Parts: sequence; structure tokens; C-alpha cells
Amino acid sequence: MSVSNDQDIPASGAAGLAGVAAREATGGGRRVRRFSADLSAVGEPALWAFGGALALGIILISGFLFMIAWNGMTTFWPKPIEQVELRDGTVLAGVATRGGPYRVGEDVLLTLDDAQRAEIEGELGIASRTLYKTANFDLYGDDFRWVSDFEVASLSQPDDFWYFERQVWGVFIGRIAGLTVGGEPREMDRALLAREHTAARERFAQMRRLEQREIGAINHRIERERLAQRRAVLRHGEGSPQSQAAIEAAQASIAELQAEFQTLQAQVNEIRATDRQYRIQMEEVGGRVVDIELSQIVRLFPSNDLSLGQKIGIYFSRWWEFISTEPREANTQGGVLPAIFGTVAMTLLMVVFVAPFGVITALYLREYAKQGRITSLVRISVNNLAGVPSIVYGVFGLGFFAYTMGGSIDQLFYAENLPNPTFGKGGILWASLTLALLTVPVVIVATEEALSAVPRSMREGSLACGASKWQTIRYIVLPKAMPGIMTGMILAMARGAGEVAPLMLVGVVKLAPALPIDGFYPFVHLDRSFMHLGFHIFDVGFQSRNSEAGKPMVFVTTLLLLALIVTMNATAIIIRNRLKRKYADGQF
Repeated sequence: MSVSNDQDIPASGAAGLAGVAAREATGGGRRVRRFSADLSAVGEPALWAFGGALALGIILISGFLFMIAWNGMTTFWPKPIEQVELRDGTVLAGVATRGGPYRVGEDVLLTLDDAQRAEIEGELGIASRTLYKTANFDLYGDDFRWVSDFEVASLSQPDDFWYFERQVWGVFIGRIAGLTVGGEPREMDRALLAREHTAARERFAQMRRLEQREIGAINHRIERERLAQRRAVLRHGEGSPQSQAAIEAAQASIAELQAEFQTLQAQVNEIRATDRQYRIQMEEVGGRVVDIELSQIVRLFPSNDLSLGQKIGIYFSRWWEFISTEPREANTQGGVLPAIFGTVAMTLLMVVFVAPFGVITALYLREYAKQGRITSLVRISVNNLAGVPSIVYGVFGLGFFAYTMGGSIDQLFYAENLPNPTFGKGGILWASLTLALLTVPVVIVATEEALSAVPRSMREGSLACGASKWQTIRYIVLPKAMPGIMTGMILAMARGAGEVAPLMLVGVVKLAPALPIDGFYPFVHLDRSFMHLGFHIFDVGFQSRNSEAGKPMVFVTTLLLLALIVTMNATAIIIRNRLKRKYADGQF
């Protein structure tokens, strides 16, 4: 239908035509952005700020993890030994560990010649230096030495330098001056040395096995008989017929055990006498010689004369030693097997204790308790507990668990051991309970959130079908909430595994090479002290006689602790994801 020219155009149509005309006048429909708007109404600046903050956080975390991984993974790689001749005639040998610039003191500048002084002053008093691990602590009284570049006359890497890792006194760096086999001096031969060293380490392992296992078992049985005498005296009174009979039986058993002890000790003495005939003479760069049993050398190799395959073999043998043996040399060398076991065992025990308490508490607060002021007060208290310093939990665990509960257990069941406490001191059981208290607020909060996320309609449907409230919780609510509960357990596990402060009061020690599992009843000894990787890092980094000697062990132990935490958390995450897939129709 045609429209006459004089027909009125609606107001909306006029506005539309005006908009079309305006777009045509501004360039064919391109939208013009107005920059006069308030920046608070524009999202781009906030988006860039949030993205930049995220990128910065990722960079910092990645850099931190890379530093730990790099230093930890390169710790066990064998490095060359350098012979350094100084301008004053001093000769030293060592492994270069690190270096960098430093400001030379005025007293040092006065001892230099004019050319050296002018060169350093031209660099504004800055010179470079290198830290060498000279080892040989029993001879030098120190493990490291700084050497400035202007002090060095020459550097070399002789092929006859060997790196010795000793059972005691740490590393020795020097040459092989002699070899004694069967009490007779022998010419140095690498094949002979390797064969005799392997046999010597087997003798050393045999002596350790006899002393720690068989003789240790006899000592344990002798102590048990002694305690049986005291127990009989405490129960029946001193001088009673029962106590006299018990004493006579115990003394007869002790006499038999002591005869076995003498037999085993004679075997150990015989092996030790044979072992003394196989010795090695090590000469340091200055000419002093150290003569020790070959069995006391844990590992030896010519650092400057190794093929790539030999270096790889030494690298992995050091890793195997690290994860499978006990520490030595004030924890700066050797392995951390007791610390690995203690960390994993304590964390798993903590999970066993914290899971039921946390879940039951959250179930009561969410499903059973009447919502009111008291319930709100309980929730506020739980949230505040999460902010209490961990050392406070350690003090509580020591006072309540160890001294109160443990002391009571000793009075009731281990009176014959007193005054030596059994449970009335720090132990892996009390440490696990203390960390369970520390992490239970995290589990309670996460479980409550998971329970509240289960739709109410599912509860009502179950109740409408005739199920009781407990049946509804058990078969409907808990399975649907389990992924969220597992999230709380993961957070609790991650925090508990890395805590150190409370453990220092309730059971962790510097050195506990014996694992709390053995062949003596009750086989698992939860009353014993234990080692922990977190405390091991603190001890090596801040309590060792030489921080430089402990620094490599700090990095490699930190790397191992992170790997253990990641492994345990990954296992829990896999379980959580399987639960999510199982109840995929009810994800929340």
C-alpha cells in the first residue's frame, strides 16, 4: 500500500530514520566508542589487573618450584675436583660450589701489589671469588674455603684426585697413597680396589646386621625379663613367693640370653678383626695421610676421570642411598628413610583421626543440631580455631596428650617402666592427634559446605519413600557430599604434612634411625619418637655445624617433601574424581 508524501510519520519511525542518518554520517554504520564514560564502569582495566596479578603469582610460584627442583636434582651429580695454586704458594683441592662478586676490604687491598690493587680499584673495589668444598674436616677443621680470583695463580684438574664419601668425618678429597689387602700392602689397581671395596662393605653390612638385629633382639629380651622381675615385685610385693619365683625364672632366662650375646659378640669381633686388615691410605693435597678401614668408605670415585655412564651410575646410586638408608654426619649426608616413613605414617594416622571427628561434627551441625545462637557460636569457634598458631596446638598436645593421657597410661599399664616414660612423652601417636586437632576445622568447614550443597529435594524424596533420617544421610547425602569431603581431607593432609612447629614438642627428634615397626610385640610402636622431613629441613639448614654443608641436603629434602605431598594429594584427588564420576547426576 502506498503512503502519501504528506502522511504523518510516527515518532519512533522518525527516531529510527535519524539514527540511520547519524550512522551514515559517521562512516557507514561503524559504532563510535565514547571515552568520556567513567572508568569504574569499564571492565577492561580490572580484567588486565586481575590477569596481571594471576600471571605474577604463577611466575613467582614457578620460579620457586624451579629453584627447588634445579638445586635438588643437581645435588647428587658428581662434579670435578680442581687443584688451586695460590700466589702465596698455598695449594688446595676442592669442588667449586658457587661464586660471585664481593667488595674487597681495605686490609686485603694493602697486601696486594700495585697492578692488582689498580685493577680492583678500577672495578670500584669489586672482585670475584669462588667457594670450594675442600672437605677433609678431620684435618682442616672446616669443609669450605673462599678463594678470590686475584689470589689464584693456576687451576688444574688432575686425574689422580679421588672423592671419598666416608661413614664418619664426611667427605675426603685427595689421592690414594696406598692399599692394604689382607694385612699386606698392594699396588694400586682400580679393579682390585673395586672388588675389595665391595667385599668390605658387605662385611660392614654384616656387622651392622648382627649388632642391630640379632644383638639388639637379645638386648630387648633381656630388658623384657628385667621388667618382668620388677612387675612381679610391684604386684606381689618384694620378698613374696611369687616375686621370688619370677626373679629366679627371669635370671635363668637372662643367663641364657647373655650366653647368646657373647657368641654373637665373638662373631662381630672376628669380622671386625678381619676387616681391619683391609685398609686404604688417603693423601690430601698437602701431603698428610689418613689410614682407615676400607669398609668405612661408603663410595669412592676419581671425579676427574669419569665417563658419562659412570657419572649417571653415581648419580642414581646417591639417590637410592638417599631414599633407602638412614642419615649420617649430623644429617648432612646419607639418607632420609626414617624421615620419609615418619612423615607418611604421621600423615596417614592424622587422616584416620581427623576424618571421623570432622565429618561427624559437620553432620551434627548441619543435619541434626537446631539452628540458633548456640550452633552459630560453635561455627564461629570452629572458624577461629583455624587461625590459632600451630605452636599453641603443640603446647596443648604436649600437656594434654603426652603428660596427662600418656602419664595415666604409664601408671596403669607400664608402671614397671617408671620413672622412664613409655607414653608419657612425645611420640608418633600424640603427634598425629595434635595435627588432627590442628586440621579438624578445615574438614568441618569443607564437610558442612559439601552437605549444604546437596539439594533439599533429594532429602525430601528419600524421606517421602519411607527412609529414616539416618538412612537418608547414609545412602543419599553422604555419597553426594563425598567429593566435597575429600576436598577438605586433601587440604587437611597438605597442611598437616608440612607442619613442623607443633611436632617439635610432641615427638619429632633430630635422629631416630630405628623405625617404629619391628618384630617385637606389639610390632607397631606408636609411643616412639620419629623423624620428619619438615623438621629434617629445619635441622640441616639451621642447626648443623656448617650451613654450607647442609644446604644441598636442604634443597633435595625439600624436593622430596614436595613430591610426597603431591603424591598423597594426587591420590586423594583421583579418589575424589572417581566419586564425582560415580555420582555424575548429582554433581554440585
